[in-house]
Amino acid sequence: MSKSTRITKKGQTTIPHELREKYDLKPGDAVVWMDTDEGIVVKKRTRTGGRGMLVPDDTSANKREEIAEALGQRLRDRRDRNYEDA
Repeated sequence: MSKSTRITKKGQTTIPHELREKYDLKPGDAVVWMDTDEGIVVKKRTRTGGRGMLVPDDTSANKREEIAEALGQRLRDRRDRNYEDA
């Protein structure tokens, strides 16, 4: 599918209706603009943003909460040590 749109004086453009439907783009969704050797590529930004880097996706909600609390405590402890050293 090939569609063309114009860029406004403000640098804005409209994503064609058919593509918004096909890729489930809704108002407020973010897209990423990438400069490649082939030209500009636009992709929908996913909301996973790092999900699974610290804890596998199949980790239970209780375990996630436990890990989050432990990480939070480590950050608080580190912050407190930094204030004591200052």
